[in-house]
Amino acid sequence: MNNSQVINSTLIFIGGALLLYSISADDVSPYFKIIGLVIIMLGLYRATNYWVATKDDHKEDSEKES
Repeated sequence: MNNSQVINSTLIFIGGALLLYSISADDVSPYFKIIGLVIIMLGLYRATNYWVATKDDHKEDSEKES
């Protein structure tokens, strides 16, 4: 697995954990929800940019084998 994918997955996981914590706990600052949402969005943005940049990598591998 690529380091970029690990970072993206970690960001998404941390953001999701913050959101779940802020939803389930009582008397939590609304900033936890905002920060969790921003972290998830950052992770998803980075992941989609990575996927777009590497979406044709399998085609290049097939051409090299031919």
